[in-house]
Formats: sequence, C-alpha cells, structure tokens
Amino acid sequence: MNRHILHVDMDAFFVSAERLKHPELEGLPVIIGGNAQQMKGVVSACSYEARTFGVHSAMSIADAKRLCPQGVFIKGSHDSYTEFSDIITEIIANRSPLFEKASIDEFYIDMTGMEKFQGTYKWASELRQAIIQETRLPVSFGLSVNKTVAKIATDHCKPNGKLQVPGSEVKSFLASLPVGKIPGVGAHLEYKLNEMGIRQISHLQEIPEHLLTVALGKWGRVLWLKAQGEDHDPVLPYREEKSISRETTLPVASTDPLMLTTLLCQMCEELCHELRLSAKLCTCLTIKIRYADFETHTRQVSLSPCADERTLLPIARSVFTTLFERRVSVRLIGVKLSRFCPDDIQTQLFQDNEAKLKLQKTTDVLKKRFGTQILSWASSLNIVHPDA
Repeated sequence: MNRHILHVDMDAFFVSAERLKHPELEGLPVIIGGNAQQMKGVVSACSYEARTFGVHSAMSIADAKRLCPQGVFIKGSHDSYTEFSDIITEIIANRSPLFEKASIDEFYIDMTGMEKFQGTYKWASELRQAIIQETRLPVSFGLSVNKTVAKIATDHCKPNGKLQVPGSEVKSFLASLPVGKIPGVGAHLEYKLNEMGIRQISHLQEIPEHLLTVALGKWGRVLWLKAQGEDHDPVLPYREEKSISRETTLPVASTDPLMLTTLLCQMCEELCHELRLSAKLCTCLTIKIRYADFETHTRQVSLSPCADERTLLPIARSVFTTLFERRVSVRLIGVKLSRFCPDDIQTQLFQDNEAKLKLQKTTDVLKKRFGTQILSWASSLNIVHPDA
C-alpha cells in the first residue's frame, strides 16, 4: 500500500517569530544567539539573507560577525518560540489522525487512507493555511510516499512553499539533486562522496548497493535505499512529553572541546529553565554525541532530583568528557533530561542558602520576560568558570 506522508516545517522559525515582534527586521540579515557585543556564544538560527553571507547555525558569533558585519544580532527568546510551537502542535493535533513532532518547528503527518475521502494535497494546503492564519508565520510542506522524500520536497520548495511528489515521480525527482540533500548527509560525508565521484543522487541510484556498503559500511545501504526513494520509517505518534532535550547539528564537524562544551552548557541552561517553568525536576541526564562517521554514542546518569544548572553543568561536562574522543570530529551534540517528578519534594535545591535561591528566582523572571539568553553562566559564553 502506498503511504501518504506529509512533512511540515516552519521557515526560519526563530527569525520569523522575531520579525512578528519587530517588522523592521524584514529583509535584513538576522542572526540569533550568543552575545555580539562580547563576541561570545554560537549562532542558534539565522535568516535566509544572512545565509547568503555563509552564516549558519552552530557557527561562532565571532565568525558570523566576520562574515556578515552588517548583520542584526539578536539574543532571542526560547520561551516565545516554545509558545508558537505549542500553538502549531495544537492545530495539527486537532486536525491530524497521526502525527510526529520531530522538533520544535518540524512535524510529520501520516495521511495514509485519507486519500479515499479527500485529496491529501488539498487537505495539506488547508492545514498550512490554518497555521499561517493562526500564527502569521511562514510554513512549507512536502507530501510524498515516505518521510525522507517528504522532507527533501519541503527543503526543495522553501521558503513558504508546498510540493507534492507522487510515488511514480520519486526517483526522477531525486535524481538531479546533490547528495547533500539527503537527510543525514552532512558536509563531511558529502565531501567523502564527492571524492568518490558521487555528486548527484542519480549517481547513488546507479551504483550497486554492495559497493556502497563496502565503502561506507551500514550507511552505504541506508544511503542507497534513500537514493531509490525507499524509507519505511513510521510516523511515531506524538505523546505527552516524558523528557525534554536539545540537539545541535554542526554544519561542519568539529574537534574543538571548548566550542562543544559551550554548546552543551547553553542547552543545559535552557533545559533547566524550562524544567523550573513547568514545576518539574529531572532525575536522569543523557548526553549524546554523533561523530562525523555517523557513529553515535550516548551516556546516561542518574541524578538526585534537580532543576538547577549549577548542579547539572559539572555533571554534564564530566559525562561529555568520558564520551569525547578528541581525534574524531563531532557532528552532533545533544542533551536530554528525563524521569520527571514534581518540584514540591525535598531536594538539595532547597538546602541552598537564601541568596542562591533568590538569584535563581530572579534570573528565571528575567529570562521569562526578556528571553533565555539575557543571562548566562560563564561556561555558556566560551569562558570556563569554576562555579558554573
């Protein structure tokens, strides 16, 4: 049975949200994240205008400033982005039979069977219009036979577009695209494939599967299947959040431990702030590293109930150190907090002195009002701070 999978993705989500509050940013090269004055931190998002200068997410603010000195640098507000994401999720949940929330601004919807009662493209267009009307944010979608092709279709029609790729046209649609368009193929792997003479997806389609497996191991078969337009991954039903996480994929793999731990600390700070806002504590921390060869390592540790980055950051850095192999470039780094419990139980948090508790409450109020990056520990600003 042919599947009908819809991929919905918000266009330059953080930037678009900022432009709603500040229309004067429209058309300007906007760069979100870090501290442009002190040249600290990393880029969390940027506008299409900024990308033309070579700016990309996970790049250092200093490099972004060098490439795009005329850029408009904004700290951003994760709380605001989360609110928009919740609205979009509710719209999709109220209309969709089965959907997966892949990230804060990205969704997959399994529409299989709906084609018997109404046109899937028409339904997808109506859903997109509903999101635009409710949020005033631009959104694109791709509709095809599986998650991989649907996502590629979305990327192909961005910004603010829509595209359907029927099953009979999948291979021809993919053939002319560069191999880097396949989800999961980063700059390092794309370079390796180019060195092998594989530049377009059509080249992957033509190569015998066993040769790719010999050259690339298990990823050879995965890439070969994706190039043929084959992907049987299911759309995973969205359920109530049992964990919260952040992940950053680096456009260029890195072995810089300072940059990597800075990213790690920023994600931990954001997650702890989110925990406190939801009146929860976590008892489990997971650190994830994906290397340039796509080998992925995770390590999980149990914690005393915690929602305080002062407690979490040293543990997170210690876990990262045990995972990090300095001679192998890192492609992705992530943090997950899980095993929640309510924050009304007695924990070491409440054994802190009054001044520390007052400081935490004050910073949470400021972050909620002005954005999570209004205040940060030094460890999140490329400075190693012994008390962070």
